[in-house]
Amino acid sequence: MTDLNEYECEMLDAMLEAFGIPDSLTRLQLLELFDQDEASAFAMVQVLTREGLIVESGKHGDYELPEKLILKPKGEKFLKQGGFTRRYQIEQQKPVEVGGTLAKLQQQNMRLQNLKLANETEISNLKKIINDLQTRQFIWWGLIVVALIIGFFIDHVFKS
Repeated sequence: MTDLNEYECEMLDAMLEAFGIPDSLTRLQLLELFDQDEASAFAMVQVLTREGLIVESGKHGDYELPEKLILKPKGEKFLKQGGFTRRYQIEQQKPVEVGGTLAKLQQQNMRLQNLKLANETEISNLKKIINDLQTRQFIWWGLIVVALIIGFFIDHVFKS
């Protein structure tokens, strides 16, 4: 079921609802439902057949729509229970399972904690290097200012 998106689920439900009173759909009705897109109709028929909700009747090739589709009682019951859209919504609400067993999760947690600690240590070391470089930069600026002042005084002394 996870391979169907919300739109496809709605289309499958609409297709099941289209069976109506005689509980059957002809090939022409099916094509009309899918705006003459036989590939999409065929894909949806395959899903309903795989789920055991319909039976195909009539002659058709491997990749063609059958002459007639017949809705099984299981299909009618499935639709009354909310159909594919309901199943899709329920699956979307389930929490995503990560990992597997508790031991695997604990092992993954330890690895992530070690990685976090290593990254924090590296960040601390890089901050120290940045501070050292900033200190050196201030010392160089200070030396440049002192050199300019000395140069200014020497220039004044020799001019006088």
